[in-house]
Amino acid sequence: MIVTVTMNPAIDKTVEIGCLQQGGLNRISKVEYDAGGKGINVSKTICELGGKSIATGFLAGNAGRTIKNVLDEKGIENDFVWIGGETRTNTKVFEENGMVTELNEPGAVPSGKELKELMDKLEGYAGKDTLFVLAGSVPNGMDKNIYASITKIVHSKGAKVLLDADGELFRNGLKELPDIIKPNRLELEEYAKFDYKASEQEIANIARKLIEEGISTVAVSMGKCGAMLLKKDYEAKAQALSVKAHSTVGAGDAMVAAISYAYESGLDNDETLKLGIATSAGAVTTIGTKPPAKDLVMKLKEDVVLEPVD
Repeated sequence: MIVTVTMNPAIDKTVEIGCLQQGGLNRISKVEYDAGGKGINVSKTICELGGKSIATGFLAGNAGRTIKNVLDEKGIENDFVWIGGETRTNTKVFEENGMVTELNEPGAVPSGKELKELMDKLEGYAGKDTLFVLAGSVPNGMDKNIYASITKIVHSKGAKVLLDADGELFRNGLKELPDIIKPNRLELEEYAKFDYKASEQEIANIARKLIEEGISTVAVSMGKCGAMLLKKDYEAKAQALSVKAHSTVGAGDAMVAAISYAYESGLDNDETLKLGIATSAGAVTTIGTKPPAKDLVMKLKEDVVLEPVD
């Protein structure tokens, strides 16, 4: 069973314009709305791949009801804690030249009682056959140790954890040794306190050190340079596929979804990495944060070539 946790969900509003005129009038040529937030995006992509998950976290207000309706319509099981306020709306502005400007709202903040309700819910789902996906940001003011706390609780029940976060959430989360992590290149550079763009070999060495410390699987997304997957007894990388890209927004979530689906399905390491690359490539061809179609992913997967990690 896969349980995705989205602490700070959002309605993703994607607008397309010719060229953003700061301080001037901008006429929008196209608008798309999606139920979003990293964990929710993961659940949507798992569904598209043919898998199942339970989406949970916090929802609030009319925007929250819209997100729940979308998940219900897609047949994605969901079990959110309802809180006061309003679920945020994140606006992504796409220009014809490929430039993306993101305007993210802060989001509703749960009370202590509401947070405990969610923690109790997660503990109830935890078991030896459960993979928790802890992904994305948390509302302003929430303890940045929250992912570490969840990991500790569900690990005590035998569950596994996939962590996809950045900054303090990522650093603190690592203290409880999640089973799988999916940082991007920049997140690993920041974690290792690099003040320059690290080489692929340096990135791999950071991943190897994390594995030595007790993390089972490290998947690193590297944008146009593809991705690498490292375990104690396995290392491989693959270049990004050449596709007609619309936006890189959601590519990382797609990879997390593929890794989660592969884990649940018992796929081997090679198949996991190939599926991750293909699903991520498919995601960049879609508008907004919509998941790629499974047929497209399977077609792209045939073109993935694995290479050894330096």
